[in-house]
Amino acid sequence: MPLTGKSVRLARLSRPGDGRFLFVPLDHSVSDGPVATAADFGDLVRSIADGGADGVVVHKGRARMIEPALLTRCSLLVHLSASTAHAPDVDAKVLVGDVEDAVRLGADAVSVHVNIGSDTEAEQLADLGAVAGACDRFGMPLMAMIYPRGPRVADPTDPTLIAHVVNIAADLGVDIVKTVLAAPDERMAEVIASSPLPVVVAGGGSTDRDLFEFAVTAMDLGCAGLAVGRRVFTDPEPEKTVRELSSIIHRGGLATGPAPQTEMAGVL
Repeated sequence: MPLTGKSVRLARLSRPGDGRFLFVPLDHSVSDGPVATAADFGDLVRSIADGGADGVVVHKGRARMIEPALLTRCSLLVHLSASTAHAPDVDAKVLVGDVEDAVRLGADAVSVHVNIGSDTEAEQLADLGAVAGACDRFGMPLMAMIYPRGPRVADPTDPTLIAHVVNIAADLGVDIVKTVLAAPDERMAEVIASSPLPVVVAGGGSTDRDLFEFAVTAMDLGCAGLAVGRRVFTDPEPEKTVRELSSIIHRGGLATGPAPQTEMAGVL
């Protein structure tokens, strides 16, 4: 790919340059409440960077509170969508920032949340398309956090439905897509095969299975990485957890062998 602002930023999103990613979302402070005390937030981000995460995901105001030196070894993704747990419709995401905000902050990428099957799906799709256009103008990579979620979704882990949502992201101009793991696990390979984009799976919410074994499974199925938030920032040793996840994602870790190579189709 020729040298452009987007290609440079995309290269920074995978620290070893292998097209695999470990992102740690910390945007929960808007949706659910603080992820750390004000005094401890800087130490949390430092632990995430020291552990080897490829990037942290935060809202624009919180990004200003990160020590700039930490972002020389950990990418910054600015999240542009929001809703809170107190809203009449928690699935209704709205834009609370724009690509220009992210450019001014020196971000490496932006992310947008879309819930397919929600009552406000149309508005969220329109927002995603508009942000994708702005990303092209500014040379900014775009990650879509896109999920089957809402009153019209009977099974959010249905592989056919997940394949649909990741391809919506591809069609609307996204560079990396984050979604859920299909059930049963092995059918996630069908989702990966259908997607022209790198697929990162969310792994921060579920506590009913071992996090590291979950990571091994996802990588063995061909996923491009993980986004783990809650199970990092609630861990008493977040740096240790991030380090083990990074090992699995980038070097095989607990797996019997290295995960399949995942190229960023059409991007890297």
